[in-house]
Amino acid sequence: MENLQSLLHGFTIAITVPHLTLMVVGVLLGILVGVLPGLGAPNGVSLLLPLTFGMQPVSAIILLSSMYWGALFGGSVTSILFNIPGEPSSVATTFDGYPMARDGRPTTALATAFGSAAFGALVGVILITFLASWVAQVALAFGPPEYFAVYFLAFASFIGMGGAAPIKTLVALAIGFAIAAIGIDTVSGSVRLTMGIDELVKGVSFVVAVMGLFGIGELLIAVEEEFHARAVSSRVDWKEVFRALGRLPHHGVALLRSAAIGCWMGITPGGPTAASFMSYGIAKRFSRNGSRFGTGEAEGIVAPETADHAAGTSALLPMLSLGIPGSATAAVMMGGLMIWGLNPGPMLFVDQKDFVWGLIASMYVGNIVAVVLVLLTVPVFAALMRIPFAVIAPLIVIICVVGAYSVSNSYLDIVLMLGFGVFGYLFKKLHYPLAPLVLAIVIGDKAEDAFRQAMLMSKGSLGIFFANRLVTTLVLAGIALLLLPLALQIVRLLRKTDEAAHEKVRII
Repeated sequence: MENLQSLLHGFTIAITVPHLTLMVVGVLLGILVGVLPGLGAPNGVSLLLPLTFGMQPVSAIILLSSMYWGALFGGSVTSILFNIPGEPSSVATTFDGYPMARDGRPTTALATAFGSAAFGALVGVILITFLASWVAQVALAFGPPEYFAVYFLAFASFIGMGGAAPIKTLVALAIGFAIAAIGIDTVSGSVRLTMGIDELVKGVSFVVAVMGLFGIGELLIAVEEEFHARAVSSRVDWKEVFRALGRLPHHGVALLRSAAIGCWMGITPGGPTAASFMSYGIAKRFSRNGSRFGTGEAEGIVAPETADHAAGTSALLPMLSLGIPGSATAAVMMGGLMIWGLNPGPMLFVDQKDFVWGLIASMYVGNIVAVVLVLLTVPVFAALMRIPFAVIAPLIVIICVVGAYSVSNSYLDIVLMLGFGVFGYLFKKLHYPLAPLVLAIVIGDKAEDAFRQAMLMSKGSLGIFFANRLVTTLVLAGIALLLLPLALQIVRLLRKTDEAAHEKVRII
């Protein structure tokens, strides 16, 4: 009850003309940041942060958080329309969003993504509102063993539930781990796999890899198959937007499951990217239409988008209650809080109630503003699909080249991006899954760091991963997922043997 009263007080702070104006400005800037590959929410918020130094803390955090919501929504636009993820967490959306858009249904794809994202964000804000104390206790229990267990579970979910051949998934993961290992070993400080190239000491940027694998890789496939020689015929109207939103309740199970995954990964913190991949893999395994995933299945958009936004929103909870950022963007925001003279942590809820509850209330209002703005732009974005591919293709190349160069102002990144494009083309031609490869590139180094830190803590004993109930549960769940393909294969063999025996008896 006390939380509800505090929330109502927060709404009186958030719903004012100046703050609503800041929300609109922040969301529009965020959409622009999300649409542009290579920029991303953390960089966008970092660039905007100096402009907030002269503002009141609550106004400043409303502006920054609104930009964050807009960036999360904007990242889906290029993922769906051009197969170029604007945000790392939008990669999984490309798997079904882009095929649906190319099938002449860009309006449906965008509306489905935005509606699912709104649901995920709402669940995340509700979590922050009512479960802060419980979540704080759970998050405090996380150390290197627990972090590794979360990452291990994410990897295992792709092997056990990805739908692709487990061996091909393992190969993709192994290649991703190798790419993630390039650069400085953060534990020992040694340099690995740089082949004498100084620019590789910093590692391979995820943005460079993703733009090559998806943007350039898809272009190469298109050129070979001559599939995109003409524009896509698509209906662009509001009726289709409302129809797509009206169909979301049919995916209720996926919405709830993905929101739960997203919230868990946001507060632990596994992050929005890992959450979207894990949610997609689990949805593909348990959906009645799992075989249609990758061809434009709506549930393949619902799952990652819901998890992405649930994780992105709930990642602010450990930042506020514990002073532990749940994502890169949350870390930037936490830096802002310190600059404004605030100390994130449990005492923030006591000493700065107006700030905390004004921010939480603005999350509700800001996400509503973001949903309204992005839905208003759906027909505009969908109309881009009517432009002939001969015109769009050079634009995609330019976006990829500029995005790759902007990461660190290095021409090597452009070369790497083109190399990843060829790599992505070969993966698709050989029917190897790209999702596990990308997941390993994203969190492979984090998983390695957590594992090695855990080994240092235990002096080399693997028993640390069974030292408490939480980490044991996560590890055993991961092992079960790893064994799932083998178990299913044994069941199929036994079933075939049984059917053959019955057939033999019937003939006799």
